[in-house]
Amino acid sequence: MELHRPPPFRSGGRGRSCFQKPFLVQAKRLQGLEKANTRQGKQSPEQLKKRAPLTPGTVSPPLPVPGHILRPPYVGKKDAPEIASEIQMHDKESIVHMKAACELAARVLEYAGTLVKPSVTTDEIDKSVHKMIIDAGAYPSPLGYGGFPKSVCTSVNECICHGIPDSRKLQDGDIINIDVTVYLNGYHGDTSKTFLCGEVDEGSKRLVKVTEECMLRAISACKHGTSFKKIGRRISEHAGRHGFGVVEQFVGHGVGRIFHSEPIIYHQRNNMPGQMVEGQTFTIEPALTMGSIECNMWDDGWTAVTTDGSLAAQFEHTILITKTGAEILTKC
Repeated sequence: MELHRPPPFRSGGRGRSCFQKPFLVQAKRLQGLEKANTRQGKQSPEQLKKRAPLTPGTVSPPLPVPGHILRPPYVGKKDAPEIASEIQMHDKESIVHMKAACELAARVLEYAGTLVKPSVTTDEIDKSVHKMIIDAGAYPSPLGYGGFPKSVCTSVNECICHGIPDSRKLQDGDIINIDVTVYLNGYHGDTSKTFLCGEVDEGSKRLVKVTEECMLRAISACKHGTSFKKIGRRISEHAGRHGFGVVEQFVGHGVGRIFHSEPIIYHQRNNMPGQMVEGQTFTIEPALTMGSIECNMWDDGWTAVTTDGSLAAQFEHTILITKTGAEILTKC
């Protein structure tokens, strides 16, 4: 579950701007960010007309969590916590706990993917995921984070991220990102994946494939002593090569005992300082689009959609930095 970094300004449009989004990262806009003026992968007007715009459905009440399950400290508080400035480092003991949380998150995500079928509602996916998490003795981290009402994020088609599960039925040809974070024994494991629903067109499949490749290419560059800006460079190069844009407003983050902390991980080209250190854990979670990389916010305060209605895809892993590389903790 990613953080939001505000740009210096945002144009209007349907709903609120992404500047008002929760998960606010108080950071100045980077110098030298590169935006593609054209998108080779952009959907044609005919393609957009074939697919009905995403509209909100009915959101059911939050699901209960048994009292014996450990809750994160932000549960029950109205506002999301500030982004922690500490860098979350791990010793042998805490790595065991991180791996357990991440392994559970990965299993839950893979199970959620098996539920993606035409006519299934995102609310049904949320209920099934919620049950699997609490049956494992864990807490669904999104539930109650800054008022988020559900146990998982389900982002369909032009929704970039943080879609709230509701009564909307998935349609044949949809793509859907499911973002799972679990809190197990005091540690968060965070991962997401974009799934195909039914018969999906080749352009959408290519967007999903390239987005996953961007994430994996970025991870392959990570190891002790590597500059964080190499992540954004790897992602931008591969996305641009295929004609897709990289959304700049949403970033990866440190994760562990705290849900969201430093370091902030930028997915586009940037000049931010800092190097990776052995024992760190953080997420890499690029979101790519076929068209505009700008977003609008729905009135629910969470759902971020592309301004032009073009498709978006996202993938996420939690990784552990080692001397020689990066271990993917949320890999099944």
